[in-house]
Amino acid sequence: MKREVKKYLFDIKTSIESIYDFLGEKRDFNEYQNNKLLRRGIEREIEIIGEAVNRLMKTAPEIRIENARQIVDTRNWVIQGYDSVDDVVIWGIISNHLPKLKKEIEEYLDKE
Repeated sequence: MKREVKKYLFDIKTSIESIYDFLGEKRDFNEYQNNKLLRRGIEREIEIIGEAVNRLMKTAPEIRIENARQIVDTRNWVIQGYDSVDDVVIWGIISNHLPKLKKEIEEYLDKE
């Protein structure tokens, strides 16, 4: 695996872990919703994840990430539609999609 590809995979993994660190063990939606700094930090990590996936799609098409296009689209939505980001949608991504993405990424990194 090229060093560049490994870096993108590592960036995704690091951003997911940062989101989990920001939220802590409690992972309380009300705390998330009422803490602007927390929301913005998580949104930034989602942007990084989306950009790294976008670069992977271009440089390493053999790396198959389920929902890659939706991940990139979410990145674009967070950046371009900053004034319409829905906390419930972001929370759904955190709760339902990030664990699966993390597992996918770790499987690729473990192959190295």
